[in-house]
Amino acid sequence: MERLQKYLANSGVASRRKCEELILQGKVTVNGEVVQELGRKISPDVDEVKFLGKLVQNNENMIYILLNKPIGYVTTAKDQFKRETVLDLIKVNERIVPVGRLDMYTSGALILTNDGDFIYKVTHPKHEITKTYTVTLKGKIENEAVEKLRQGIEIEDYITRPAKVKILKIDKEKNLSRLEITIHEGKNRQIRKMCEAVGSRVLALHRSKIGQIGVKDLKVGNWRYLKDYEVKDLLK
Repeated sequence: MERLQKYLANSGVASRRKCEELILQGKVTVNGEVVQELGRKISPDVDEVKFLGKLVQNNENMIYILLNKPIGYVTTAKDQFKRETVLDLIKVNERIVPVGRLDMYTSGALILTNDGDFIYKVTHPKHEITKTYTVTLKGKIENEAVEKLRQGIEIEDYITRPAKVKILKIDKEKNLSRLEITIHEGKNRQIRKMCEAVGSRVLALHRSKIGQIGVKDLKVGNWRYLKDYEVKDLLK
């Protein structure tokens, strides 16, 4: 027997947390009956599980993909405004979903998989997987602002955890600064909000690494399968 939300996640429907939401919203049926309880267990070999009327089947073949996401693509399986999504860039037979998000105007490293347990473990705050970004800012950033970013800064209703910040370049002619910022968190538009909080406007944002997995050798718009040791390193 297996919990319904875990079965859905392992079948590539969504992350386990999202699957819990889908169950509560009445979008999942077991043997034709709508289920809206998170404690429900099913027998995968016997019970028929459907999501939005479509049969859900467990994946035998787990895949893990690294994409160097271009600007202009949204990080979702389907978009209500019919914009291009990251799944338009990847042609595989398996049903995959993104692990976390990058906003439409941010490029760089994004992992997609059909392994619900992997998504749950990698996105859980306790794992503290680092994300490294290259940030291009308008104007010259002052050392005082850099220190504030390093120590943690208040944005909206929370204070960010200390970040690693390195100045890569200050271009006086073009009136811009370029930083490398590494964080453990992954709140919505966090890097942009951090920079805005110290008075700097983000001109370009690129996620160069997730943990130690980078996209330096991967052209924008291209993807590759993660190696076994890369998957294991992320789960450590």
